[in-house]
Amino acid sequence: MRNRHRGSQLGLLLLASQLFQVGVDNIPPVTLAVLALNVYLYLFPAAPPMQACVSVQQAYWLKDWRRLLLSPLHHLDDLHLYFNMVSFLWKGIMLERKLGGPWFFYVLSVFSLLTGVVYLLLEAVLTMVTEDQSYSMACAVGFSGVLFALKVLSNYYYPGNVTYVMGFPVSNRYASWVELVLIHITSPGTSFIGHLAGILVGLLYTTGPLKTIMKKCAEPVMSYGYNLRTRTHDRSSGISGFSGTRRGYSGYNQHAPHYTRTPTASYTGGLTEEEQLETAIRNSLNDRGQTSQIGAAPPYGFQLSGEAIAEEIRCRRLRRFDN
Repeated sequence: MRNRHRGSQLGLLLLASQLFQVGVDNIPPVTLAVLALNVYLYLFPAAPPMQACVSVQQAYWLKDWRRLLLSPLHHLDDLHLYFNMVSFLWKGIMLERKLGGPWFFYVLSVFSLLTGVVYLLLEAVLTMVTEDQSYSMACAVGFSGVLFALKVLSNYYYPGNVTYVMGFPVSNRYASWVELVLIHITSPGTSFIGHLAGILVGLLYTTGPLKTIMKKCAEPVMSYGYNLRTRTHDRSSGISGFSGTRRGYSGYNQHAPHYTRTPTASYTGGLTEEEQLETAIRNSLNDRGQTSQIGAAPPYGFQLSGEAIAEEIRCRRLRRFDN
């Protein structure tokens, strides 16, 4: 492990310049908060890097599990922080806008913890296979593993894009693997296993069961939020509720009582574009059905009464007779 350098803090100046160019107002809240947390813990660390890094020896043998929480949020020096945070800045902007703030925060939390767990498993397997205890002693720190997981996620949602790796265009489908190899070749001091763990976590989410498991775990929270909105809706509609016509009120949802919304319909975090489009179409059809039931005005122009139609026909016949 390298010692931490305090020198000129060039990395912090470069990071501040990058944030100024992007504009703080253009950074989504979760991304901005995570950036601020990493900078804060660099300036005021919860533990020195050697006591925050994660390894099989420290986390498993010595039962210091708090390192799984500390290691992604601590960095060795200012340049280490700068490169990780600039990479996270662009990934965070794209993914948070895609997934929504709550789900993106959920993804970050799971990825941060799970990347460390997968790292420990890989190092333990290497120790057993090679019978080399140095793998169990290897200690990793930094946000790089989470960044590789986010890169897999970004490539999944934007498959047609091209990433330039050292000036060479690489399809997003293979960009994570190419960067993994090139970083290990050009910077031997980086943690190859830590980066690989991040890629595997990302694949578990995009092609494995992780996304489904996360949705199942989030169902109680989502259901509670739905029930809370329903109770607020009932209170806001008053004692008489709906009296056959649509009313405006200050509740969360303006839907007739016969329309039942599923808990996931109002929560778009983690849904694909196809799922969101399907939900929007279904809601639109339901609203259209309610409008027709309420007896609103016809969508095109206006309708004549029976007497007006008869009068129009009589006038046309008279004009034809005159001709």
